Order: sequence, then structure tokens, then C-alpha cells
Amino acid sequence: MTPTSGAKTQTAHAKINLTLHVTGVRQDGYHLLDSMVMFTTVGDIISVQPANDLSLTIDGPFADGLSAGPDNLVLRAAQLFGTDKGAAITLTKNLPVASGIGGGSADAAATLRALADLWDLPLPPLKAQVDLGADVPVCMTTQLTRMRGIGDQLDQLGPIPMLDMILVNPGVGVSTAAVFEALDSKTNAPMAGDMPDPFEIDDWSNWIAQQRNDLEAPARQIAPEIDAVIAALSAQSGCQLARMSGSGATCFAIFTDADTRDDAVCQLQKDHPEWWVVATDEAPI
Repeated sequence: MTPTSGAKTQTAHAKINLTLHVTGVRQDGYHLLDSMVMFTTVGDIISVQPANDLSLTIDGPFADGLSAGPDNLVLRAAQLFGTDKGAAITLTKNLPVASGIGGGSADAAATLRALADLWDLPLPPLKAQVDLGADVPVCMTTQLTRMRGIGDQLDQLGPIPMLDMILVNPGVGVSTAAVFEALDSKTNAPMAGDMPDPFEIDDWSNWIAQQRNDLEAPARQIAPEIDAVIAALSAQSGCQLARMSGSGATCFAIFTDADTRDDAVCQLQKDHPEWWVVATDEAPI
């Protein structure tokens, strides 16, 4: 996708839940979370340009199966502005669908940023963003962020250190609702409060490794392919941590350096050509 003249473009950076602790559930059914979130250089692309009406076109390697109808989060995000202004929106879908790395929420957040710029309007309020999707507010920036509550309590922690990472998706979609339904305990301990400075990379990485993703176990029951991904990542030389992101099925691995990371990408692509395997690092702020 090449933006046309006058278009505004935003990257919907892939979101990684380095940790994801489920700490409770409200009476209305919303789950309470405590999660450390970062963003990577890979992502979908949103481009918007002036038009008489509001429309959505979807292209890219993962466009198949996505509806461009009014239920799409991109169009629902545009409606939050409550304006009769038009825009031709193009979503270039580079990330797997239903994969635990932001997806529709990151696309919606990128749409909000792009349209606010195009239309010269303020962003919709936080409550409207949360109502659109619990992950939408955290995807409005690329800062390292601690996300709590139902996604409405955000502590932005600034940039993160250079991390050499791999994202792998085995080609299966996982229903977030089904994963939460299969979760045995919905009231678990939050993250430990002794987090070291993220720029003390070894100490911080060790601290992250001591935390959890409470959704990993139920997701692995629903999609056993996640077991194979984590095992394959863990077996690679230089892998410091392999864990599932979000509600799956995408997993991430942190490597000691770019060379071992790149070697692992080549090996995984050779061994598992059916998997989506990409090298990445942290997104710029």
C-alpha cells in the first residue's frame, strides 16, 4: 500500500504483553488485569485521506477473511468522533488475525490518531476508547506501559531498552473469550512490586521472566500448537525467555543479541515454513 497525496498514515504497532496477570473479575464480567505492555517495529498500517463518505478498504497479507463492514473496529473507531466528515481508510493487514498482539485494537487506535490529524479534531475520551476495546487506550502510544484495571489504568514508563525479539504465530486463531472462559482462577496475584529499572537489562529481563501470563495455560489447552511454538523458541541458542502474548496464539522470545535472534529466525522459518516468524525490536516513541 502506497499512501496517496494528502493521506495521513499511522502504524498500528504489534503489542506484546510481556506479562499478563488476571487479578479479578467485576460483576459486569470484565476481567481485571495487571500487564506490562511493549510495542514492536512490526505492525499494520492505517492510511486515511479526505473523501465525501466514510469507507474502509483492507489489503495486505492477512486481509483475507476480514470484513470491511460497519462491525470492523476501524470503522467503529471512526464513528467515535461523531462527525459527518468523510475519509477513505485503508488498512494494510500485516499481522495475523486473532493473534494476541493487538490486532483490531491497535488498528482502531491508529485510526483514531490518523483521523484526529486528518480532521483536526480532539481524540475521543478514554471511556469511549475503553468501550471500543479494552486494549485500545494502551495502543494509543508506543511507550512501555503498565496496564491495570480493565485497560483504563495506564502508567506510561517511557522508552524501553533495546530488545532483540522474535514473534511467532502457528497460523491458528484463538478466541479471547474462550481463553478467559477456560481460565481456572480469575483472581490471581498482581505483578511483583520490585521491578528494576528497565535499562538494567539483565535484571529487568530476569524480573519479567519471574512474572506470568495467566492466559497461557488455558490458551495452550485450546490451541496445542502454542506448545510447539514455545518449545521451538526455547530450544534456540540465545533464547532468554519464550512466552505467549495476550490470549495467544502469538508467542515472543527475547534473545541475548541480534545475531542469535537472526539465526533463530532462519532456523524456525526452515523448520516451520507454515508459521509466521518475524524478527523485531521495540517500536520508536
